[in-house]
Amino acid sequence: MTNESPECQDIHAHGGNIRTIEGVSDATLEKAARIFRALGDPARLRILTVLSQGEACVSELATKDQLSTVSQRLRVLHSEDIVRRKRNGKHIIYSLADRHVVEMILNALDHAGETPPAE
Repeated sequence: MTNESPECQDIHAHGGNIRTIEGVSDATLEKAARIFRALGDPARLRILTVLSQGEACVSELATKDQLSTVSQRLRVLHSEDIVRRKRNGKHIIYSLADRHVVEMILNALDHAGETPPAE
């Protein structure tokens, strides 16, 4: 006897076993997974939280002893198109790539801060 709901039993009986979303390619799923990996580091997430308030240069995101690690973290975020950068004289200014990134960050923080319901 199985613990599956009748709906799941019906799906499996007809050969289906995984839901797909129309129009989502394997390449899109892989890119989304890379984005989540990039977001999965607390230090990178802290940088993104600061950038959700507005653009900043590396020196505004780190103390002197953290400059190399912040730069490395920003490179990861830039490589996944999560942040954008532009040059302003000798400074490189970083910002979030688009509104989707802002929404992801805020939604993740809201979700993480929720109190789980009592079971």
